[in-house]
Amino acid sequence: MSGQTLYDKLWNQHLVKQRDDGTALIYIDRQLLHEVTSPQAFEGLRLANRKPWRLDANLATPDHNVPTTIKERAEGNSGIKDPVSLIQVQTLDDNCLEYGIEEFKINDPRQGIVHVVGPEQGATLPGMTVVCGDSPHRDPRRIRRLGSRYRHVRGRARDGDPVSAGAKMKNMQVRVEGELGLGVTAKDVVLAIIGKIGTAGGTGYAIEFAGSAIASLSMEGRMTVCNMAIEAGARVGLIAVDDTTIDYLGKRPFAPTAEQWEAAVADWRNLVSDDDAQFDKVVTLQAEEIEPQVSWGTSPEMVTGISGQVPDPFAALDETVQRSHTRALEYMGLHANQKITDIKLDKIFIGSCTNSRIEDLREAAKVAKGNKVADSIKLAMVVPGSGLVKRQAEAEGLDKIFIEAGFEWREPGCSMCLAMNADKLGAGEHCASTSNRNFEGRQGYGGRTHLVSPAMAAAAAIAGHFVDVRTLPANDATHAQEA
Repeated sequence: MSGQTLYDKLWNQHLVKQRDDGTALIYIDRQLLHEVTSPQAFEGLRLANRKPWRLDANLATPDHNVPTTIKERAEGNSGIKDPVSLIQVQTLDDNCLEYGIEEFKINDPRQGIVHVVGPEQGATLPGMTVVCGDSPHRDPRRIRRLGSRYRHVRGRARDGDPVSAGAKMKNMQVRVEGELGLGVTAKDVVLAIIGKIGTAGGTGYAIEFAGSAIASLSMEGRMTVCNMAIEAGARVGLIAVDDTTIDYLGKRPFAPTAEQWEAAVADWRNLVSDDDAQFDKVVTLQAEEIEPQVSWGTSPEMVTGISGQVPDPFAALDETVQRSHTRALEYMGLHANQKITDIKLDKIFIGSCTNSRIEDLREAAKVAKGNKVADSIKLAMVVPGSGLVKRQAEAEGLDKIFIEAGFEWREPGCSMCLAMNADKLGAGEHCASTSNRNFEGRQGYGGRTHLVSPAMAAAAAIAGHFVDVRTLPANDATHAQEA
């Protein structure tokens, strides 16, 4: 019998009941809540006259609808001008108060994007099953599921424990071997992966990212890669536990302590795929072949290196690809064979659950330092992923670097990633964005999103168009190993 993959081990550890129809009941360790999807679940519990199981397994924070300007945030919930957004945030506050669930409210220094707050607090730990009502919820070191079954998970139980239903996925391993070059970051790696396998390439799979280049990434970089596993069609993104993982988690507020910490670490060391584990599919990329990436279309798979150009739709043999590429170019206002460096920009967004951690801000600040945002850029904004990230960045003086360069320094939240608050693109505006999605209207009706790394976004802000960050002076450039 062959060994087990990391995903196999996590699945078996959490399997409660295997059903005849192929679905299974899986034990859920943690639930992360925010204001957008949780109200319906709480209402469902009320209608069923039920209460959540294990209150300490839940952690909540508002993120999608919170304003990011300093003035509005100082007003707390009353600073939320949109009435629907205000209702959602206030409802989360009310529900958490009623049920006794811990919440980092709008002006709590620990508040932030739920996917950033979870690992930052140690609320998501190696080996955990975690659900969250937000699809980008894919972070390393643990099995993740789409968190669309809040009420199901909270209300259903076997012997008093929360479970969720689902079918086991196949195993895919994506290996990135070699050493990443100057200016190439985790965001470029995952965009290159998606560009190779497509947004449906991971459908039906749990993806384990491996290889020497992946192992060299920091925890922030690994979170970026696994966060975008959903954009490749996967339901789960995983990276094996190693010293980088354990060092990151030490002394996190929700992490085990004392003897429990030693026992936990001993257990976590086993969260790796066995040497003889068999994967259903293996994809390999060479790190040296990856350059800074820029998406040109309306899907993360429509991406190319900074030295490339917009493809000619009719160069593709598949008629479906021809049609999708033609529509994408029409929406994006681009033309076939246009150089990526010729794409002019209107706005810059550095933030989102994909790229708003301290390492991301450091990478962008290295490029911004001593430079100025181009006059042609209408707005360049930096939005930390949490209040704690913001405090650390300010302690390091990163805020001053951004402000002096002409960026707006904002309060934590999802911000322009999905345009559910005042931070939006106007119709026809091009944005260099560090978020995870670029479909039509994602950042505002008619807005045109180009996915890039924080360093590439900062470089684009300075130039007014896309530029190869590797061509900047050495003291401003960044590479994946620096943090």
